[in-house]
Amino acid sequence: MHFQLTEEHLAVQDAAREFANTELLPGVIQRDSEAKFPKEQVQKMGELGFMGMMVKPKYNGGGMDTISYVLAMEELSKIDASASVCMSVNNSLVCWGLEKYGSEAQKEKYLKPLASGEVLGAFCLSEPEAGSDATSQQTSAELIGDHYILNGTKNWITNGSSASIYLVIAQTDASKGHKGISVFIVEGGGEGFVVGKKEDKLGIRGSDTHSLMFTDVKVPIENRIGEEGFGFTFAMETLNGGRIGIAAQALGIAGGAYELALAYSKERKAFGKPISQHQAIQFKLADMATSIEAARLLVYKAAWLKDQGEDYSHASAMAKLYASQVAMDVTIEAIQVHGGYGYVKEYHVERLMRDAKITQIYEGTSEIQKIVISRGILK
Repeated sequence: MHFQLTEEHLAVQDAAREFANTELLPGVIQRDSEAKFPKEQVQKMGELGFMGMMVKPKYNGGGMDTISYVLAMEELSKIDASASVCMSVNNSLVCWGLEKYGSEAQKEKYLKPLASGEVLGAFCLSEPEAGSDATSQQTSAELIGDHYILNGTKNWITNGSSASIYLVIAQTDASKGHKGISVFIVEGGGEGFVVGKKEDKLGIRGSDTHSLMFTDVKVPIENRIGEEGFGFTFAMETLNGGRIGIAAQALGIAGGAYELALAYSKERKAFGKPISQHQAIQFKLADMATSIEAARLLVYKAAWLKDQGEDYSHASAMAKLYASQVAMDVTIEAIQVHGGYGYVKEYHVERLMRDAKITQIYEGTSEIQKIVISRGILK
């Protein structure tokens, strides 16, 4: 077993860390407070190749492995999870699915601008009555001539108003249940396509989260990915990889909070000495560092398995389950280390705690991860 990163991995990690500190850190508190989408920062992420890292160069991607993607996600998430989730969705849920299952024409038309960061993508699965139960899709697509007519509502869509290309999961044959679900590429701005108001969220407040409404939206038949009935498989396979991205985000949030707590503990004095010299604080730091390292190994293993072409669904569920719990635990303890200052926005850790919570919810709740893990154990 090898636990060393390659020179290429280290270069990606350094580039992401530098970008996070020079481009994401300035104004991050204000963007959070105002729930402002980091438009300029996301555009620069695209210019630097962060939005299509694993896509082949022939489709304008970076041709990198999943480990590189995880390293970049981790570093960006230490500073701004609102920006990193845009990157995660574009890479894991949109670009990966298109490259893996899309036709050559679809890749030329849609994947290339997505991978280059020219445009943003969105993944539209969740609905008002279909969150964890993704089989209960109410959005419908009826084939009429050479077009499908799309009707329905999608909830909690990241990049909801900033995306130009949407992958929409819809029911094409309700009598077949989940085997009657299909997936479509929908371009934004068309007639009947309405973007709802931006959600006012606890955390990742800068990210663009909206409901989407489709009323008789015409979708060309050539914009269906795969055959009819392939949509549920597409969604589940795509989410397997997406969980690695969110696990890396959770890992980064935890790491960012830990680094802030460690630095603060060396500066803050109590009872005549830095609080880092008090055993109560030392034990907190030890627990934080250990849990982060354990989460990192789980995340990196899931990414490695994906790169090796092996089954990674079990590992990605474990990584997301554990890393998201670590993110919550570590950010709470980071606030405790900061004391009263931890409750103040200026010190960042309260924002990281708010950002951490969503990693236990989106792209499969912790409860869903346990179902996936238990099925893997009991099969």
